[in-house]
Amino acid sequence: MQRILIGILSLFCCLGSITHAAEEKKAVVDLSQIKVLNLQTAQSLALAGNPNMVAAQARVEQAKARIQQVAGTWWPSLDLTGSAVRQRLSNTSFQSNQVLSQFAGVSADQTIDIYTAGVQATWVLFDGFARTFKGQKADYDEQSTAAALIDSRRLLVTSVAEAFLNAQLAQTNVDIARADEAFYIRQLEDAQNRFNVGAGPWGDVLNIKVQLNSAKTSLMRYRREFEAAGYGLAALLGLADAEFPIHMRLETLDKESVTTGVQKSPETLIKEALTARPDVRRLEMVVKQAEAATGIAKAPFYPKVQIAGAVQGSNEGQTEGLSGNDFGNSVGVNMSWNLYAGSSDKARLLEAEQAKREATYSLAGLRNTVAAEIRQDLALLASAQEQVRLQRETVKLVQENRDLAKNEYDAGESALVRLNEAQRDLTTTHGRLAQALVSYHLATQRLLSATGQNLAAVDRPAKEK
Repeated sequence: MQRILIGILSLFCCLGSITHAAEEKKAVVDLSQIKVLNLQTAQSLALAGNPNMVAAQARVEQAKARIQQVAGTWWPSLDLTGSAVRQRLSNTSFQSNQVLSQFAGVSADQTIDIYTAGVQATWVLFDGFARTFKGQKADYDEQSTAAALIDSRRLLVTSVAEAFLNAQLAQTNVDIARADEAFYIRQLEDAQNRFNVGAGPWGDVLNIKVQLNSAKTSLMRYRREFEAAGYGLAALLGLADAEFPIHMRLETLDKESVTTGVQKSPETLIKEALTARPDVRRLEMVVKQAEAATGIAKAPFYPKVQIAGAVQGSNEGQTEGLSGNDFGNSVGVNMSWNLYAGSSDKARLLEAEQAKREATYSLAGLRNTVAAEIRQDLALLASAQEQVRLQRETVKLVQENRDLAKNEYDAGESALVRLNEAQRDLTTTHGRLAQALVSYHLATQRLLSATGQNLAAVDRPAKEK
């Protein structure tokens, strides 16, 4: 019997030593081979390298583990117990034992070795359907967590788009300011040459130097803005220390890109969004979790039935320990039914019902929010599209006016003031066109996010390759 107990104990020790080791894969974003970064690549890199995505995936694995925990409650529970105690009796107890031992014709010791061992199995047969509802709740929790992961990816893609486009706007402003600086450098050379040969006033040289310094100031400011925007984008990409590579440039803002409208009606987009949005899916699962929690809260109103069996042995004073003659066994069915617990069970049920009510109305509120987001984004997209059209027309007009003013100034037919004004108008209009294009692309990305389609838009180029 001792060998059997030792074998059982060894088996449980082996089972307890088995651990599930999941190797953590830390995503490393390699940008060394990328010289020009476009939006789709940035979004894909963020999905692979952002540490928040790894944390969200870990939450999904936790939810899966909770499902296994609930599944384990359907199986019997087996417990192994054992002890070895050396007990020294008090003088009074020892004297009493001596008297009793004399009648039995045996000797008594004041120090006694006590050995106990046992194996007990318990199997819950009925618990008011608590395990059933706990299993449902864990399953819905896993689905909710998985939907939350997808929603985190959706929001990350949107955040990367906003950071990228803002950085791209700053980069475009740098290019505009650099072109403005180059223009005044050329004008300064011409004005200086004219003054040197006596064909131009010194006031023109001074005026152009002022305009050149203004262009340099704008260039410096926009470079700092681009640097600051790069830090935010680098953090979203998961780059170490949020440091944007100095060798890499963002894709140039395409000023001739086609700006198309949305062909679908708002009602159709809202319907598609309510089906595709992962945050809507997550709240739907939260409602189902609350329903399952209500079932769990009702379980205490039912009796609990379990079957239990045990093999137990005890021996006192035998130096050789336990033998087969020291063991007995028991088996039985237990039923317990709480009749009154100070109305705490009713209070728990009320809490669960109100939690379900909260989740239901939260889902209704989210549906309204989704509809509002789509209608707002459609309005902003239409406005941005019209702004792009108007600014493109304005750029052509202002460019022609600047060229005309330059030709007139070079020919001595107009003052430098008109050329400076025309150049400022051209620089400002190019900046407004860039802002309009970025606003259009931002509105497009936000609409894709609101309809739950931005992840598909990111995956599509990779599949086409």
